[in-house]
Amino acid sequence: MSTTRERTRVLVITTDPVGPEMPGPAIRAWHLAEVLGGEMEVVLASTVAVAGAHPNARLVTVYGAPLAPLLDSADVVFAPSSLVYMSSEVRESAKPLAVDIYDPYHLENLERSGPSLIEDDRSVTRLAGVVNAGLRRGDFFTCASERQRDFWLGSLAAVGRVNPYTYRSDPLLERLVGVVPFGLPSHPPSRYGPGVRGILPGISETDKVILWGGGVYDWLDPLSVIHAVDRLREHIPNVRLVFLGMRHPNPTIPEMAVATTARALAEELGLAGRHVFFNDGWVPYGRRGDYLLDADVAVSTHLGHLETRYSFRTRVLDYIWAGLPMVLTGGDTLADELAAEGVAIVVPPGDVGSLEQGLARMLTSPPPQLLFGALVERYRWERVAEPLVSFCRSPRRAPDLLVDRLGPDEAAAGG
Repeated sequence: MSTTRERTRVLVITTDPVGPEMPGPAIRAWHLAEVLGGEMEVVLASTVAVAGAHPNARLVTVYGAPLAPLLDSADVVFAPSSLVYMSSEVRESAKPLAVDIYDPYHLENLERSGPSLIEDDRSVTRLAGVVNAGLRRGDFFTCASERQRDFWLGSLAAVGRVNPYTYRSDPLLERLVGVVPFGLPSHPPSRYGPGVRGILPGISETDKVILWGGGVYDWLDPLSVIHAVDRLREHIPNVRLVFLGMRHPNPTIPEMAVATTARALAEELGLAGRHVFFNDGWVPYGRRGDYLLDADVAVSTHLGHLETRYSFRTRVLDYIWAGLPMVLTGGDTLADELAAEGVAIVVPPGDVGSLEQGLARMLTSPPPQLLFGALVERYRWERVAEPLVSFCRSPRRAPDLLVDRLGPDEAAAGG
């Protein structure tokens, strides 16, 4: 007598370490696995390292190990496009595959400067190839916003995935690309110990703390914030700017050029250790609430470039979670949304004067906490994950991947 297995088996894979110290992509995989694990059988696999335990998933490491056994035991797979590129086992598997494309990293890397323009071009071209590998194989895709969705639909069209097979029964392509932004935990931040106050020498209980959450990357603009604090200290002498994470938890990612420049600028202006502080490590994920709750205002700035338009700043979700007033550079959909809700001031890219004024206003006249309530509910992980949960409940192959058809290159050449 046969028995029917009731729980769908989902394999979630990340290319970052999973454990106490996690960057954004691993945090995303952790929480999406947590939501999926509420009704499905989930394995969360890292290609780098795992530590500790997960509430709703079995943790495994697949560094240097074949993925075939995990793929064979899964009904559906969720992985970033970089993993699809790296793993022929995933690309060639017949299992339904949801590909996470919430991070357009080929656009981010347009801002990184190598030894020459030729080398930069090679790097970005390689990354575009990594992205395209995922776009060609995915049965379903998750992105971060409606604006991103338009960008990715254009990218999918360019590699031939917008076609009569995907369109005929799904004219809006909602079964091909779903919006799954970064989310928020179901519980408010808790304090488990000290944060920056009393831990970092030079920051007291009465100081005004501006928090830069997350890492310092080349596509961001920490320098304008440092210059703004240099001006701000003249009329708010107890202002303190803290960069929360200078060392990325993924050992393969070195400190970026702008992070080195930021340290040098703080030293040059006489701010380092007095008004500007750099946390040389990476705050454990479970302890981030201590640091957020120690802050008065949060900041996220970037220059005016293409990456911004399609970005979704994950650190800003932590600011919402902690009810922190924000000063943000404009240009992305999340900044516009938060400004409209009254919890953020949006300033032009590179405008130090507007940044100084915005920080001063938020430090002296912060918005009421009640304005954060609707935002917190809007971005709960359980809510934002629904398109992915729906796909995993009824996993399916994309119709165009089940037939032999000309790819865009072959079609252009006449077959």
